[in-house]
Amino acid sequence: METFWFWAVAGGMAVLVASWLARGLMRGAETAPGAASDVQLYRDQLAETERDLVRGTVSETDAARLRTEIARRLLEADRNARNAAVTARAPLPALALVLAAMIAAVVLYSRIGAPLYPDLPIRDRLAMADEAMATRPDQATAEAAAPAPAPVEPDPEFAALMDKLRAAVDPATSTDLRGLELLARNEAALGNFIAAKAAQARLIAVKGDQAGAEDFATLAEMMILAAGGYVSPQAESELVRALERDPKNGMARYFSGLMFAQGGRFDRTFALWRPLLEESPPDAPWVAPIRAQIGDVAMRAGIPYQLPEAATAPGPSAEDIEAAAGMSPEDRQAMIESMVGQLQERLASEGGTAEEWARLVAALVTLGREDQARAILDEAKTRFAGRDADLAVITAAATAAGLAP
Repeated sequence: METFWFWAVAGGMAVLVASWLARGLMRGAETAPGAASDVQLYRDQLAETERDLVRGTVSETDAARLRTEIARRLLEADRNARNAAVTARAPLPALALVLAAMIAAVVLYSRIGAPLYPDLPIRDRLAMADEAMATRPDQATAEAAAPAPAPVEPDPEFAALMDKLRAAVDPATSTDLRGLELLARNEAALGNFIAAKAAQARLIAVKGDQAGAEDFATLAEMMILAAGGYVSPQAESELVRALERDPKNGMARYFSGLMFAQGGRFDRTFALWRPLLEESPPDAPWVAPIRAQIGDVAMRAGIPYQLPEAATAPGPSAEDIEAAAGMSPEDRQAMIESMVGQLQERLASEGGTAEEWARLVAALVTLGREDQARAILDEAKTRFAGRDADLAVITAAATAAGLAP
């Protein structure tokens, strides 16, 4: 019914506009003979003036004034007659052009428009998105449909260690927390996300009430990776558990926003991602993907948004880099050792942010002081105990630096 009324109104407006155009054109045609008769009238008046001058009924001065006035009117009438003549010839081609334009508009709309698509207010669209999210595929279906991840070929030594780890830790029955954590992490590194998911789920079950937000966020991430990037209802449940324990957990907030974007609720994605982007350190793992997507998310949500300039992670100053460039390898190493030592002393005495602790751990690994880096990592975990978001930053930096778990 809505479609019928749309076409009825659109067709009526088109016919009305075409009628007005046709009426104007026809009126111009009707005035053409009248304009021509005015020209003849003024010519007759000029001739009559000349006759009156010869008969002596008007003076030479009056005759000149009359000639000027009649000539002016004659020129104007002649101009009107020419325009009317053009208009008189125009109705049929003009009407044909109007009709062609109307037909072209209908054809174009039928090709690129949505002629049979009903009106869809934003309230209805949001309700449809919510319904689609509520009935979306589950984890098992998504995993079955997901493309297989690219194979990772570990070196023989690592492969041998993984075989031993798998033999020692059974995700179905093991109660070894450290073993389950290692198994989950390394299976994920190899792209075996389903196996990693099973080990992480068992780890949470063994921890029981001691399981933290990071544990649930990690499980959700492994489920999402196993499903090819899709956030299933089961992964959503794990994200909810993570946020219940730590509403500031960055990974859980990022994946929750991704879930809403996949479901068409870009307004809710933006509400999650904007504060997360503004609060996060520049090297947080979710910052880059948010920056890449939030502009499109804001546009789809109908929210004006200007992406702020990217901040840079803290590091050596330009002067430090310039000074190091001209040094010998020995002097450069000494300078780096000095900077790392100063940072370590300051953190030990004054404390610092999670990003600074992460930098220290990564720097020590780079210097080949892995044992010391591990000790600093353990100390950082103690200092930031219960602050899952900060612990995630430190752990991610240690893993990226190659510090074995």
